[in-house]
Amino acid sequence: MLPRHVQRLGRDWITHWNGSQILALNSPVSSCMRWAGHYPPWASFPLPIAADFSATWRFPPFFGPWRQFQNSNWHLDSYTQSCCFHLPNPSMKSEGEEPLTKKRKLSGQDDTSTPEQQTDLSNQKEVSCLSVAQNEEKHGSKKGTIKRHWEYFCQQSKTMQIAKNKGSDQSSTGSEATFDFTVMSYNILSQNLLEDNSHLYRHCRQRLLFWTYRFPNILQEIKEMDADVLCLQEVQEDHYRTEIKSSLESLGYHCEYKMRTGRKPDGCAICFKTSKFSLISANPVEFFRRDIPLLDRDNVGLVLLLQPRFHCKASAAICIANTHLLYNPRRGDIKLTQLAMLLAEIASVAPQKDGSFCPIIICGDFNSVPGSPLYRFIKEGKLNYEGLAIGKVSGQEQFPRGQRILSIPIWPKKLGISQNCVYEIKQQPKEENAGEKLEAAKPDNTQEIVIASEKSSSKLRHHFKLSSVYSHYFPETGIPEVTTCHSRSAVTVDYIFYSAANDDTADQPAGAKDSFCGGLKLLGRLALVTEKDLWTVNGLPNENNSSDHLPLLAEFRLIER
Repeated sequence: MLPRHVQRLGRDWITHWNGSQILALNSPVSSCMRWAGHYPPWASFPLPIAADFSATWRFPPFFGPWRQFQNSNWHLDSYTQSCCFHLPNPSMKSEGEEPLTKKRKLSGQDDTSTPEQQTDLSNQKEVSCLSVAQNEEKHGSKKGTIKRHWEYFCQQSKTMQIAKNKGSDQSSTGSEATFDFTVMSYNILSQNLLEDNSHLYRHCRQRLLFWTYRFPNILQEIKEMDADVLCLQEVQEDHYRTEIKSSLESLGYHCEYKMRTGRKPDGCAICFKTSKFSLISANPVEFFRRDIPLLDRDNVGLVLLLQPRFHCKASAAICIANTHLLYNPRRGDIKLTQLAMLLAEIASVAPQKDGSFCPIIICGDFNSVPGSPLYRFIKEGKLNYEGLAIGKVSGQEQFPRGQRILSIPIWPKKLGISQNCVYEIKQQPKEENAGEKLEAAKPDNTQEIVIASEKSSSKLRHHFKLSSVYSHYFPETGIPEVTTCHSRSAVTVDYIFYSAANDDTADQPAGAKDSFCGGLKLLGRLALVTEKDLWTVNGLPNENNSSDHLPLLAEFRLIER
């Protein structure tokens, strides 16, 4: 038997419901629709329910906010038009049939609007429905999917995309040979990490979180985007071995994989279409160092050197790097050191015979937000970290808890990496034990860089001119783009950085122009969305997007001079 006040509360709600039957707030979805869970046993009355995830709503709070909720102004038609939610009604016989209240309005019963207004409203609804239907037919999207469009930066790229001549129409203009290709970066959410951090996914229906449901969705996304190069993070080793690798190989990819060095069984993978590239070298990077206390985390990176197969010089190459940096917002010192180790490996792989670097693309989950010191270091090629608190390096926390100041230098000299993020000495494993044998192995230009770094030990540098594919904010509104969204946050942490060609409009670090031969021109990208957009489909993961990250996709043109 329920307490009296609870029974009375239920009766009051039912009376209010039967008296009004109007349920559509004029406020944003986020303020009233993020209820997750199930109804109490005595709540047999209908509640606002999302069309695609009705099993995940909680009963709204009655004490305090309930009075505002009860007195708020609701309008069903305007709300359902804009938000794609529906309300269950006992009189609705099937999902496709309209409620009786709406039928009465359309038939003219209890309707005070003029015939002209009815005609205009009907026309607007028809046009709106037709537009949505055409858009869904055009993009092949299912109900509840996130709408993302392709943004072009080159008219020729648009023409080629429409003509669907991908890879077959590689043109040459003047003295420049061109080679167009696409790159995707995607954190696919390791099942092991999902289960270890289940509190981040309380907003999700349970069945959507099983790997048997998630993997077909992830594979379908990869098929639809059809990228020439895939950079995947959080790839669980047993799933990679039994399903992922074979599935991607059947799509024409060659796969390289590096698992984390600790107990967590996931890692990074780079996969490329063998019809577009051949493999020159694969170089895994382990960020764990047993003899260096700072480097006690098991994150990894992977660096591939690829050779294009079309219309390029025999010596042409592209360096593709993929990583997943440490998450901990309070350990910016570890994040910067891991990044320096990745950049040092790239610097050892990317040099060409003439001393310049081949074009470089760096993908991954950097667990750092746009504008943070770590992000600025990647883009600007320099960072003075003197007096910088370790909790502010990644910008993940508005009020950082890590207040300790970064030490100078951040990492010990025995790591063998200079403040310019190049190897001072090359490391090779011994035959007998896990220790490392060190020998000098860098060209003259690297030695000059090492000497320069000793004069300013609190300044980090790298000699790649890197630009970001995404701008991170929508120019019309200033609203942030989002690459990951779960119960606790919605931010950008995933990036595709690339070495821009000299004539590209992207920002270039000072002094980096002459270090590259040719470069990459950004032709287009798959647009990102806002946090509000994601919550209209119940965040991530959801019925159609089975990771808590969105895939990033960009098209590049290789320019050789």
